Amino acid sequence: MANATTLIRNARIVDGSGSPWRFGDVALTGDRIAAVAPPGAIPVDSCAELVDAAGHVVCPGFVDILSHSILSLMVDGRSLSKIAQGVTTEVMGEGWTPAPVGGRISPELPAHQFSQLLDPAWAERMRRWKRFRDWLEAMIEWGVSPNIGSFLGGGTLRKYAMGMDMRPPKADELATMERVTAEAMEDGAFGVSFALIYPPSSYAETEEIVAVARAMRPYDGIYITHLRSEADSFMEGLEEALSVGRVAEVPVQVYHLKAAGTRNWHKLASAMERISEARSQGIDITADMYSYAAAGTGLTSVLPPWAAAGDKLYENLADPAMRAKIKEAALHPNGEWEAMADMAGPEGVMPVGFLKEENRRYVGMRLSEIAAENGVEWPDAAMGLLASEGQRISSFYFVMSEENLRRQLQQPWIMISTDAGGLDPSWAAATGPYHPRAYGTYARVLGKYVREEKVIPLEDAVRKMSSALCDRLGLRDRGQLREGFYADVVIFDPETVGDRATFAEPHQLSVGVRDVWINGERVYAFGAHTGALPGRIVSGPGRVS
Repeated sequence: MANATTLIRNARIVDGSGSPWRFGDVALTGDRIAAVAPPGAIPVDSCAELVDAAGHVVCPGFVDILSHSILSLMVDGRSLSKIAQGVTTEVMGEGWTPAPVGGRISPELPAHQFSQLLDPAWAERMRRWKRFRDWLEAMIEWGVSPNIGSFLGGGTLRKYAMGMDMRPPKADELATMERVTAEAMEDGAFGVSFALIYPPSSYAETEEIVAVARAMRPYDGIYITHLRSEADSFMEGLEEALSVGRVAEVPVQVYHLKAAGTRNWHKLASAMERISEARSQGIDITADMYSYAAAGTGLTSVLPPWAAAGDKLYENLADPAMRAKIKEAALHPNGEWEAMADMAGPEGVMPVGFLKEENRRYVGMRLSEIAAENGVEWPDAAMGLLASEGQRISSFYFVMSEENLRRQLQQPWIMISTDAGGLDPSWAAATGPYHPRAYGTYARVLGKYVREEKVIPLEDAVRKMSSALCDRLGLRDRGQLREGFYADVVIFDPETVGDRATFAEPHQLSVGVRDVWINGERVYAFGAHTGALPGRIVSGPGRVS
C-alpha cells in the first residue's frame, strides 16, 4: 500500500454492508479508502496522520435522500446540523428544484424561511440556471461540505411547461416536460420527484406522471414520490405509486413513508405488507422515513390545493367570497386532498415559521389556541396568518404513531432520511423554530432505536443510512468502507450518540459523532466543524459528460 494520508486505528468497523462489526484499521489516501485491514496490519510509519478510534465505531458517511438543503446551503455551505450527525451526501429535489429556469418559471428567488439570510447575488445567479446542473455547479463553486445531488422537482417541471394551471397538459406542454426531463437526466438527476400533495405537482394526474417517468427510463431514473395521500387515501396513494412503476417500468421510492392521523395508523401494517408483496412480484419499490412522530410542512397544507391554482393563493385569501369557499372546504374536506388539519385536528397543528415580528408571539401555540385567542374559527386563523405572512409558514403536524415508526424501521427495504435542511444554530435560531429532524434524525436512530430500545441492530441501522441509499441511487463507489471507495467516513461513540433537538427547542446539535471525512478531507474533528468544503456533485447513471 502507498503511503496513506490518514490511518484510523483501533476501530469497531461497521462497514455499511450489513455485515457484523469487526475490529480493524482504515487507511485513507487522497480522496479514497486505501485499505480496510485487521488491527495492526497497516504499517504506522507509512501514514501521515494517526487517528485513534478506540471505543468508537467507524462507518461510511450517511446519505440523506430527502434533503431540503437547497437554500440553507446557499446561506452556509457547511451544513453543520447534518455533518454533526454524520451525513456526508445530501440529495435534494422533493417536488421543487431551483433549476432549470425558463418556460413559464419566473426566475425569482422563492419566498422561504431562509431567503432573508441569502446574499442578494444568489438571485442573479438563479436567473442564469437554464439547465438543471447549473445550480449544482454553482453550489460547488460557492463551496459546500457535503456531496450534493438531486432529483428533478416534478413541481418545477410542471411549472416550467404550464405554470400553475390546474388541468392536464396539452400535447406540446407534455412534450416540453419530456424534453426537460431527458435534459435533467443527462445533467445527472437521479430521476423525477412528484410531491403529490403540493401544488402544482398535486394537479398532475397519473397518466401525466407515467409519461414523465417513461421519459427518464432510458437513463435508469427513479420515480420518487410524496404519496398523494398518507392519510384517508393512503392505500390508494400507494397503489398509484406502484402503478407508475409498473406501467412506466421504473423503480419507485416513497418519500417519508407514514400513516397520518390516528384513524389511519392501522393502515401502515397493510402498506408494509403491500410493499413487500409488490417486491415479491417484481416491482422495484423501496421507501425512506425519518425518526420522529410529527410531520413538518407548510400551514398551506390545511387549505385545499385548488386555493393556489393559477398561483393566486394570496389573491384568493384577500377575496371574501373565495375565502368563504376555502373555509368551507377546509372545515369539510371531500377526501380528494390531504387535509392536514383534519388529520391532526387544529390542536395538533403548530405553526412556527413566522417571518414577521408581529406574528412571532404565536410560536409554540397550536392553531386551535391561536384561533381561540383571536375569537375566530381555525380556518380563519390559518388564512389570516398566511395572508399576513405572504409565505407558506413552516408548521408541525402531530399525526404519527411511535409504534409504527418502530415497525417501519425493521423493514429491510426502508432507509433513513431527514426531510430537512442543514442548519447552524448560530444563525438558524433567528429564523424561528424548525423541525428537530434537521438536527437529530440519524443520531436519534443510533441512540434511541439502536442503543436504548434495540429496535434494530447497529449494523442494519448503518446500512439503512449508507449503502442502501447508495445502491438505490446507483452510487457504486460510496456507502461502504471498502478499498477504492470514496473516503466518506464517520467516527462516533456508540455509547453517547444521540439527538438533543426537541420541538420546543429544536436548534441543538446532536452529540456523539466525533469525526467526519468527505472525499478524504476532514470536515468535523472532535465535535467541531473544520470549515472544510470538499463536497462534490454526485450524479445519476444517466449523466452525460
